[in-house]
Amino acid sequence: MNNNFSLRSKEIILQHEQLITKKNNPLFSVNGVYNRYKNPILTRDHIPLNWRFDFNPDTNPFFMERIGFNATFNAGAIKIDDKYLLAVRVEGNDRKSFFAIAESPNGIDNFKFWERPISIPQLEKFDTNVYDMRLTQHDDGYIYGVFCTERKDPSAPDGDTSTAVANAGIVRTKNLKDWERLPDLISTTGQQRNVVLFPHLIQGKYAFFTRPQDGFIDTGKGGGVGFGLSDTIENAEVKEEQIVDAKTYHTIYEVKNGLGPAPLLTQKGWLHLAHGVRNTAAGLRYTLYVFMTDINRPWKITYKPHGHFIAPLKDERVGDVSNVVFSNGWIKDDNDKVFIYYASSDTRMHVATSTIDQLLDYCINSPQDRLHSHLSVDTINKLIDSNKKV
Repeated sequence: MNNNFSLRSKEIILQHEQLITKKNNPLFSVNGVYNRYKNPILTRDHIPLNWRFDFNPDTNPFFMERIGFNATFNAGAIKIDDKYLLAVRVEGNDRKSFFAIAESPNGIDNFKFWERPISIPQLEKFDTNVYDMRLTQHDDGYIYGVFCTERKDPSAPDGDTSTAVANAGIVRTKNLKDWERLPDLISTTGQQRNVVLFPHLIQGKYAFFTRPQDGFIDTGKGGGVGFGLSDTIENAEVKEEQIVDAKTYHTIYEVKNGLGPAPLLTQKGWLHLAHGVRNTAAGLRYTLYVFMTDINRPWKITYKPHGHFIAPLKDERVGDVSNVVFSNGWIKDDNDKVFIYYASSDTRMHVATSTIDQLLDYCINSPQDRLHSHLSVDTINKLIDSNKKV
């Protein structure tokens, strides 16, 4: 074994072990709603070394990285057997995304990837790219993964090598290792990029939160977060969609909005985490917001605080697609602690923690968006006046 191979491999192995075992600490929370944590929980450097390097000195004498990875982000989340599991979107240097399970004993650090990435079974028409899997533990006994499958638009003009079509792919499993592929969701309202399966049957049917849009990027006439029912999951088809949360002028969800993970059930209704997108002079800005829906009618909003819940801060603003936070995974623990997994700038994964009580307080007692500047001032003045009486 040559000296260069030996020195480099030992140093890289040491650095990798130090990274994946690094303790993560909560930061002081000024807003009191949730705690961010000091370190990202997953980066491209967390990818297992045997996915990246050829450890044979004869075929890799310089110990070069043979397969490069660009990002780890937009992870679905679930807790099984006291393990916190993320279905991570991993993007290679070749721009192709795939899913891999990362496991942590405490949900905030020591995340380690399972031995191999997930092999998604293919339909007759292959996926070109897949991403952003939402995990739902359903009443029917399966864990479902609903994800975006991207394929080249067959109607694209000659020479157009970028126009795509997005659909909701569906897989299911009972162990996160063996996956069954089901046909893509059929929707009559255009393309679908952010689809979430509700964990319970409604009127004996499978329920989906959707985001109808006219094109791959632009929502067009798509009105926001939708909701619809399907008679079956084996050949899922939503024939009618009603809008749950409409995109609205001059809000954080002006351009488009979509549900993140499946909602959490509480005694006061369903808690939802969503992303909202608006235009700025520097491009699109993605933030997260929360709202609640009726416990018996999960498509009917009951509380919706104004503005964003989590927005990109400091280093979170820098990455492949800057000024973005996105979430499609959270976990409610048995003690009602909530782990919120979010990605920053399409590059890395973070965690924030809260509790059901804190999130309910935030949703129920925070002011709503009154949609006009002078009414925002009025809301502030009411709080000032109320504080004078304390």
